[in-house]
Amino acid sequence: MKIYETDSEAETFALGRKMGEEAKPGQVFTLIGDLGVGKTVFTKGVAKGLGITEPVNSPTFTIVQIYEEGRMPFYHFDVYRISDVEEMEEIGYEDYFYGDGICLIEWADLIEEILPENYVQITIEKDLQKGFDYRKITWKEIGS
Repeated sequence: MKIYETDSEAETFALGRKMGEEAKPGQVFTLIGDLGVGKTVFTKGVAKGLGITEPVNSPTFTIVQIYEEGRMPFYHFDVYRISDVEEMEEIGYEDYFYGDGICLIEWADLIEEILPENYVQITIEKDLQKGFDYRKITWKEIGS
């Protein structure tokens, strides 16, 4: 387990960018954190690290957003509105989870039962006692 601390949106973005630069095809990352904690900022950094220049937004209403212009496909999931895992089956999640790109899944704790055996769990937390922009980002490899 690794713990990173950031003190600005720019630092959170930079950490995501570094992850995107180092990501390998087939990796799955889960992103857990409360609303407004910086998940989308982190995700935009990942996209930049993959070489994606188009705007990246949270796919709240589409479940998955696909970006193919980077060095590998980037599958960005937001499963906040999923009411049943069957919805994931309907969009063919396995093609993404076990595909040639990387997956980043926001609110992944809602679909734990279908996550692959190995993935990286990233948790972003605020601590207002350390400042409004402070973030604690925990990186934990699951299953490896």
